[in-house]
Amino acid sequence: NRRLVEREERDGGVLDQAFIDEQCEGLENARAGWLAADVESLHTVCGLDAAQVEAFVDETVNADRVIVCWAMGLTQHRNSVSTIREIVNYVLLRGNVGRPGAGACPVRGHSNVQGDRTVGIYEKPSSAFLDSLGKAFDFNPPRAHGFDVVESIRALRDGQARVMMAVGGNFAAATPDTEVTYAALRNADLTVQASTKLNRSHIVTGKEALILPCLGRTEIDEQATGPQFVTVEDSMCAVHASRGHLEPASPDLRSEAWIVSNLAHRVLGPDDSVDWIGLSGDYSRVRDAIEQVIPGFTDFNERIVDGFVLPNPPRDTRTFPTASGKAVFTSAAVEAVEVPPGHLMLQTMRSHDQYNTTIYGLDDRYRGIKGERRVVFVHPGDLTEFGIADGTMVDLVSISPDGERRAAGFRTVGYPTPRGCAAAYFPEANALVPLDSVATESGTPTSKSIVVRLVASPI
Repeated sequence: NRRLVEREERDGGVLDQAFIDEQCEGLENARAGWLAADVESLHTVCGLDAAQVEAFVDETVNADRVIVCWAMGLTQHRNSVSTIREIVNYVLLRGNVGRPGAGACPVRGHSNVQGDRTVGIYEKPSSAFLDSLGKAFDFNPPRAHGFDVVESIRALRDGQARVMMAVGGNFAAATPDTEVTYAALRNADLTVQASTKLNRSHIVTGKEALILPCLGRTEIDEQATGPQFVTVEDSMCAVHASRGHLEPASPDLRSEAWIVSNLAHRVLGPDDSVDWIGLSGDYSRVRDAIEQVIPGFTDFNERIVDGFVLPNPPRDTRTFPTASGKAVFTSAAVEAVEVPPGHLMLQTMRSHDQYNTTIYGLDDRYRGIKGERRVVFVHPGDLTEFGIADGTMVDLVSISPDGERRAAGFRTVGYPTPRGCAAAYFPEANALVPLDSVATESGTPTSKSIVVRLVASPI
């Protein structure tokens, strides 16, 4: 962004000045921050030399449209929010917002991560959402914020929360700081899992535990009014129906919607103002309720037949949900995690034969791994510097202000990672991620920037 501004001053015609003037604010402050940063520090932090940066700036200036995609490789760092804001700055500078073939594209790995947030599954819901929810269901929603994942683990650990219920997922395996998470779950009075298959979370439980087997989305969901379908939203804000076509594995399986609705009916009683049993028997009524509460879902049941795209003001009208209705340029201090001599920066990642915590096989065709997962990818130059042969069994030891954590028995694999960096598979390396090491503002675990050293393994 600094170089784009400098190119504009030198050559002119680099920035989309009309868009900036009409739809943005704050560029002068951001520009001052960029120009005040030390150039050498910027090169060191990003891992690119001056020639590589200039080549990228050339590509940017010559491109009529630019789309920037990112996923957990950016979000799982302490400074992830400010990094993503710089991406937004980048697309704003050349007007790559609100026109075909351009924009910022955060890629979610799960089919409904985006949809969860859209319909209010969030520990810090807005006042507008709570007002709308209360009006639709005639009750007073609590206004106090809840817990995100890391805060939930702390609450279970400290006895502030006593019951843990998970609808889907594999909480014990997906979360950071494995030993701390396991202890927190075991401290609960009750843990409940609504699940399609057995996983690690079913054996790391509270003092009492329930497993509620449920239908998967590939199975036929037959309720009181006939076959049902659910809806999902993808990363592009497109909403569509998802219906199963396979016979259920058992006639005793219930859907997630049925489980939640019937629990609510049992807990709140038959005199509650919400017809929970009716909702569980006819999902179109759930969609009617969503239409009442969430903007953008007008005629939900009619439009879902073909699917539809939710409104997105920056994309649709180049307007932004800020006080002024304009996009705001920002700048932040350049930060980098200090890696002591003899240590590496470790990231966790998925293999080819893997979907989140579900491991379908032990091969990784992306990286040439066959029949194993406890491997650590390290640049051959770093292995040589450390005096470690390719194929050596090592333990990974992470360091943090609250102490060290160890994950035992990893085979070193010489791999062209950047010098000073390493990688290991999720969830095997989650034990190395400190619970309190989270991104500023978002609270996301910093699973892509863990400082580790390799030590000889007794295994």
